[in-house]
Amino acid sequence: MNTMRTGLLMAALMGLFLAAGYLLGREQGMFIAFLMAAGMNLFAYWNADKMVLRMHGARQVDRQTAPEFYGLIEELARRAGLPMPKVYVMDNPQPNAFATGRNPQNAAVAATTGLLGLLNRDELAGVMAHELAHVRHRDTLVMTMTATIAGAISMLATYARFGMMFGGGRDRNNAMGAIGTIAALIVMPLAAMLVQMAISRTREFGADRGGAEISGQPLALASALAKISGAAHRIVNSTAEANPASAPMFIINPLSGLRMDNLFSTHPDPAKRIAELQRIAAEMGSDAVPQAGPWNSAPSHAPGPWG
Repeated sequence: MNTMRTGLLMAALMGLFLAAGYLLGREQGMFIAFLMAAGMNLFAYWNADKMVLRMHGARQVDRQTAPEFYGLIEELARRAGLPMPKVYVMDNPQPNAFATGRNPQNAAVAATTGLLGLLNRDELAGVMAHELAHVRHRDTLVMTMTATIAGAISMLATYARFGMMFGGGRDRNNAMGAIGTIAALIVMPLAAMLVQMAISRTREFGADRGGAEISGQPLALASALAKISGAAHRIVNSTAEANPASAPMFIINPLSGLRMDNLFSTHPDPAKRIAELQRIAAEMGSDAVPQAGPWNSAPSHAPGPWG
């Protein structure tokens, strides 16, 4: 059901993009919009993962540089039946994580130093299992494509703004004159944002269930969400604030909500997610309680989780 809903929402997003092109330039504008969407999605398919990891300053770690964290991901990937993803750490105090990659064979998971310092091992396992569930469901590709199309609609809105400034609203090629320009400038980007929000929220609930199944401890994931949702809004993620299009990728909304473009959250209410995880725990017969203390607090002769 979630897959069908996501497909319908993505089709609606693409329809919005083509409609925006038509409003601005009739059939020719719609054809140009289609070519833009195809080109941008093709580029994103091959390069989006590298771009977002670079954008957030993520550095790759391995068994030598982060043995505990890398070993945890290795164990979770095995449970999930997935190839071992690349593992990254972001030097950022905000507790958060995301997954990226066009398919399970080219996936990467990334966590912030803030996350690694806040959670115990069971909670961290729940969070990273959530990210691996995104990989298994191929949500990373879906969210990349939706972000690309939504960004392209914003580009058309920018074109409409310039067209209005220079009298483009009176152009004969514009399907509805000034009304069409205003629609492309205001209504289309807003509608695209709402559709992107709906897709992201649908996939988050699915990944919570998948993460609970992979880790086997839904209550630990619920505990992690409670911790990081509170901390995420107290600690500003300046990189995410400068690049809000990447926000839907994170397990918890990394944006502070202080700006107008943060008015609509791309993530479900954490309280609803926690309640659903508690329901899943009862369904699974799980009453495990996460251990106290940081996940890497146990004595170890190995280096820390991120080196």
